[in-house]
Parts: sequence; structure tokens; C-alpha cells
Amino acid sequence: MKNIWFLCTLGLLFLGCNSSKKKTQLMDYLNNDAAVIIKMKNIGSLKSNITNNAFLQTLESADSYKNLSKKLALLQYIKTEDDLYLSVFNTNDSDSLDFSIITKIKPELFLIDSLPNHSIETLKYNKHTITKSTVGNHELFSVTKDSVFIGASNKALLVATLEDDKIHPTIKALINSSNADNQLSVFINKKKDIHFNSFFINETLNTSTLTDFLFFDVDIDQNALKLNGVVKTADSTKKLMDVFKNTKPQENKLATITPSNSDGFLSLTFNDYTVFNKNLITLKKGDSTLTTTLLDNVIETGVIYEGNNRAIILNSLDVYITKDALLNDQDMIETYRDIDIFNFSQPELFLKTFSPFINFNEANKYCIVDNFIVFSNNTEFLHTIIASYKNQTTFSTQSSYKSLKDQFSDEASLLSIVNPDKLKTIINRNLNDSLNLKLDAFNATGLQFIYDTNFAHVNAVIQKGKTRVIDNSVTEITAVKIDADLLKSPQLVTNHITNEKEIAVQDIKNNLYLISSSGKILWKKQLQGAILGRIEQIDMYKNGRLQLAFATTNRVYVLDRNGKDVKPFPLKFNDAITQPLSVFDYDGNRKYRLMVTQGKNVIMLDDHGKTVKGFNFEKTADNIIHQPQHIRIGRKDYLLFKTAKKLYILDRVGKTRVTPKVDYSYSDEAVYLYKGNFATTTTNGQLVTIDTKGNTAAKDLGLTDQHYLETTSKTLVALSENRLTIKSNTYELDYGSYSKPNIFYLNDKIYVSVTDKQTQKVFLFDSNAKLLPNFPVYGTSQIDMANIDKGRNLEFVTKGDNNTILIYQIN
Repeated sequence: MKNIWFLCTLGLLFLGCNSSKKKTQLMDYLNNDAAVIIKMKNIGSLKSNITNNAFLQTLESADSYKNLSKKLALLQYIKTEDDLYLSVFNTNDSDSLDFSIITKIKPELFLIDSLPNHSIETLKYNKHTITKSTVGNHELFSVTKDSVFIGASNKALLVATLEDDKIHPTIKALINSSNADNQLSVFINKKKDIHFNSFFINETLNTSTLTDFLFFDVDIDQNALKLNGVVKTADSTKKLMDVFKNTKPQENKLATITPSNSDGFLSLTFNDYTVFNKNLITLKKGDSTLTTTLLDNVIETGVIYEGNNRAIILNSLDVYITKDALLNDQDMIETYRDIDIFNFSQPELFLKTFSPFINFNEANKYCIVDNFIVFSNNTEFLHTIIASYKNQTTFSTQSSYKSLKDQFSDEASLLSIVNPDKLKTIINRNLNDSLNLKLDAFNATGLQFIYDTNFAHVNAVIQKGKTRVIDNSVTEITAVKIDADLLKSPQLVTNHITNEKEIAVQDIKNNLYLISSSGKILWKKQLQGAILGRIEQIDMYKNGRLQLAFATTNRVYVLDRNGKDVKPFPLKFNDAITQPLSVFDYDGNRKYRLMVTQGKNVIMLDDHGKTVKGFNFEKTADNIIHQPQHIRIGRKDYLLFKTAKKLYILDRVGKTRVTPKVDYSYSDEAVYLYKGNFATTTTNGQLVTIDTKGNTAAKDLGLTDQHYLETTSKTLVALSENRLTIKSNTYELDYGSYSKPNIFYLNDKIYVSVTDKQTQKVFLFDSNAKLLPNFPVYGTSQIDMANIDKGRNLEFVTKGDNNTILIYQIN
């Protein structure tokens, strides 16, 4: 099937040295004849990231993608968080596609029983028992061997996968070089895939002539697609990448002379032109008949592209010596902005010397701009290059290029940069299509190869340029779609590695997602039920690594930052858990207590899931209506259990520490430490305060029975109907359906948020109940706010559409 390498990447949109013969690992079942091998981890979150990636979604309209989606239709029923290998094989039939899949066997991996038009057959072939699964006109042949699920699009390929020799050590080593935490890695075998078009503006620079094996990790987030890996040539062949052998890459400086409105440029660097030239002559199996000293001191050459115009650039280590080589070409045409332009008598030099990297043979004029010698056949194009250089309007001054450069090595053997129009051309060429792709925002696209010993590192980036931020604005910076509607508001949690924030959110199918601050879905995990309340974070091993701790109706979970269960969790409970998990760290020494509430009963656990023996409280008289709380006043700890008729205030071991002298009909609002006292509300909206001796007081705040309360130690916030009170100031909102207000203390300032779910507006106020500029903004849930990245601005997250998380930045 033609263009197999590119189509396999599109296919993800739909999903989204041992000589022993015994196969003991997943990779042992990979086939040496595969043209492409794709390694995937946590398919669910990978599919979501692909769905959210703006660049990949522009390709959905391609006929190639649609056809491939049909051929890989059965893969949508594969459900696993483990590594999965998809191998694709080249065929002579453009309408067929052979593939195999390999992963660990697990329950519910591949269930089609509930699907219409399905059938399952058992076949015998030699010593193998093969399952043939059919849905409609799609077939998958599979076996289970040594806890490994092996599937293929046809029986012959399945048998070959089982019986052929293990994967070649070189291929295995390349695949093993992937980042263990990466969701997606791709291996391309150019010896098996002959339909590999060019990634360069110069389409004669065919990538299939560049190398034999390519392997790269793929990083997908909302606004960028990034590749990082290696390319390697087989021992028995010579490829273009080998021309850089025994040379060292130099700093790529063509961006400093390429006009910012150009289509792009190609840069080649080497520390020794003689070695590079000798390698290239050997590769082309020719001999050098050209005698020139012009190139002797050149450490970089390349091409600037602008429409049909071409300019060849030489970057000289010693421009004065290079000038001497041009003494026979001093026929001056004109002077432009103090730069002399001359005729050049050897326009074919660059094609003969640098082909196939340079295929332009009409450069009959030149000028010298600082250390650059610029050749072209078009005087006006030389004018443009000179003017841009002097005006500092080159690629190197553009924010999009600077962003790209931050992710690249400064020194590359081969560097290609293209603008959105050329990116569109390259994609359509590879897809053999003429799609009207909307790529104007993708103004930072580059590819670089850095030659090392017998291989080269490869980096590629396709990303949107950042828009200019206006001061005092509120900007929606990211919108993340997940696979189902949100169950509750998104919450921020801490990444202990970067100290940045990430987003935790659950959907209505009880999948928990962890999402980076840039909108990349890091993982997706199926839970037993809905999470009660907020997720807590603990450091149970006291090593700075944080875990997520929370409860569902019948489980207590502790997950590491990769979404894996931390033993002995999850703990299972027969009786229903009725309140969110409470986490107490009395002395700030990470000796955690986890409190589970079941109606009237509470269970105190340590951070390893064992019952704490010294806690002797039995149960409350009535059901607990709010999760247990811990408040510290001075050196004393107070545990608070709230029922509708009584507030229990206990010590660490469950004995009564304070007995309120008056009982009230309590609301289900939390108890707060406010002005040195315990504070909460009654069902009719009174503020009740209790001191540490049990003295009580009730104050009428003018709240209705439908109210919310939140406080800090000094600031009280209440919401009743449309009246939001912050300290002693009241803001009259329009009548609506409002969420509970939230207080955020950030950068020594208090912020108060509330969301009108009816009109879908998020409001943010200061501590004096003044609405912040440019609010309200669109949102449909409570927010969570922090500085989520390393920038100076605050961000907040909220729900947008039913399956969308929005990230806003306050500038």
C-alpha cells in the first residue's frame, strides 16, 4: 500500500541481541518484514491527545485517512493500558493492508460479543489454535501465547509472526531506545517501505535515500507534534546521512540571513568540507572534476526558498579567504544598500558539488553580506535578502522561530525550516492529495538531523506559534476534549517533578484523566465508580513523590503519578462510603491518616491502608453530613464530625475535646477556622461560631436556607440567592443558578470565584467584592485556580462544553 509510513501516522487518528529462538517478550513477536512498527501505551489517553491535536485533526478529511480507518476498523475494540505494538506491512495491492498487533493478554482486551454482525470461529493450523473474529467484513486472526495476545489481519501473517525468527537486534535496539513513559513511538524500515516521499521543499531530496531505519518518540499535545529519535543506516548500505560521517555539526546560522517572508530554508553544516565532499563523491560513485577553493573554508551551506526563487548561501569560517577565491568573478552589476552585487561564472558549481541537497544550477549572481556569500539568479531576490538582513526582519528574529530553536539543538548536520504554505505542499505530496488544509497558525515547523557515530539524532516539530498576549486580558489558552462528558469540575494537582500543576478530571464513564498544563492527556484510568469530593495528594514514601488519594462508593484508591495503583490500594469496602476521603497530616511530617466515612461510622487508616489501633471513636448518633475535618488551633488538634443535629469535636484518638453548649440544625456546609473559632451555618442560614471551651454564638447573616459558605481565617464569603458577600461587601449578581464560591489565596491576594451554570459565566472578584476586569468569561462549572506553569500569570480551569476542559490565563 503506497505511502504506508504516512498513513500509519494518520491511522492513529482512528485509534487515535539474544540469539535464542524462544520468544519471551512482546518485542520477540515483532516481524522483521514490517515496514512500520508503532508502539503505543495507554491507548485511551493517546486517542484523546490525537483528538485534541490541532494539526492531526486537519488531516481527517484526507481520503487516505478514511480508507485506512476502514482497514484498521477492528482496532477500535482493543482496550488496554499496557504497551501495544502495531506492525504494518507493505503490499503490492494498493487496496489492501496487512497488519499485526501484539500486547499483553488481559480480561476485556478484545470484546466483540455485543456487536451486531459479529462471529467468532476456532481454527486449527499445525500446533496453533487460532481465533477468527469477524465484525461486518473485517477479520482478525489471533492466538494467546505465554500471556501475549497476537493478532493479524490474515492467517498467514499470524503464523509467520509466531514462527519466524525473532526481531533483528538492530531493530530491537532502536525500539528499545524509546522513552518508557512515552505514549507513542514509531519505527520505519526503509528497506521494506519503498513509498517514502520527501519531507523537504526540494522533493528530489527523497527521505528514502537519506537512511534505512528511522525511530522516533512522538509527543502530542494540543498545539504541537514533536518527534525525537534516531536514524541509522544498515551496515551493508550507504545513504545520504553517511556523508556527514567524520564531520562535526556546526551552528546553523542560515536563519540569520533568511527573510522572514521566505518559504523556508535548508542548512547543511560540517567542520571539514574536504571530508564532507569526499563522502558525498563516494556516495554518488563519481569523481570530482571541479577544482575550486571557494568552498575550502565553508562550514555551512544551504538554500533559501521563496516561491520560484532560490538563493544558495555559503557561511565561511574566514570570509576574506573565501573572497580571494572569487577574484575572477569581480564583474559588478550594481550596489544595493552598500552591498556590491557581482556576476558569477560557475552557476552549475553547487548542483555538481552538493546534489541532491542542492538541485539549483542557475545561481549566476552573488553578493557578500558579512560572513555569508549569497548566490542567486534573481537580483530582486538578492535585494530582499540584503534588506531583510539589514532591517533585522529575518527568520531568526521571529518569535515562532525562536520558539522552535528552543526545542532544537543549536548545531545540526541538516536543518530544514518551512512556512505553513510549504508544510501544506509537503503534506499533500505525501498523501497524494490536494487538501485545502488550514495551517496558517502552524508557523513553527522544522526538521533536523545531528550526525553522531554511525547514526544521527532526529528532531522534528510542527507547532502553532504563540499569539501575543494583551495585558489585563483573560485568555482561553487551551481547550481539552475528553472521550465522554465530565462527571464533575476539573481539579488542579501538583506535579512533584516540575512543581507545576496538572489537571485531574473524571468522565461519566468513571474514567480518570491526568492532563498536563499544556493540555496533553498524560493518562486515562478506568475506576470502579465516581470519585467522592476532591482528590487529595500524599507523599506516602516521604521521598517528595506525590500520590493521588481519593474514595469512590466502595473503594479507596492511591495512585502514583503514572496512574498506577500503589499497593495495597485500592482497598475494597462492602458497605458504601458516604463522604469524600479525608486526609490528615497532624504534624506536617507526612505521617498521614486516611479517614473513611460510612454513614454513622468512621474508619481511621494509616497511609498504607492499615487500621489505626489507637483511634477509638465508635460512631455518631446520626449520619455524618460532611466529610470529617481536621483543624489545628495552637498546639491542639481537633477532629470534626458533623451531623444534622450535632457537631462532634474530638482529639486525635477519638475522645471528645470540645462539647458545644448549644446544638443546632446544621447545614451540610464545612466547618471553618474563622477568627479563632469554629464556624459553620445552620439550615436556616445563621452563622454559628464555637470556641474551644464550647461556647456558642449564632448570628443572622441574612442567608436563606439555600446558601453557601467559605472562609479563610479572616475572610468570610457567603452566597445566598443572587447576593455574594465578601467580608462586609455585597455584590448583587443577576438571578441564576450559582455554584459554591471558592476562595483562592495566591500571590498575597484573595480571589473569590463563582459560576452561573444557567448563563454559563465565570465570575472572579477581589477581596473587596470588586469584579476583576474582563470577567465574566465562559464556563459551566466551579473553577480551580493557581499558577499552573513557570510563567508569572495565574491560570484557572473550568468545564466548557460537556466533554471539554478549558484553561484560562489571567494576564
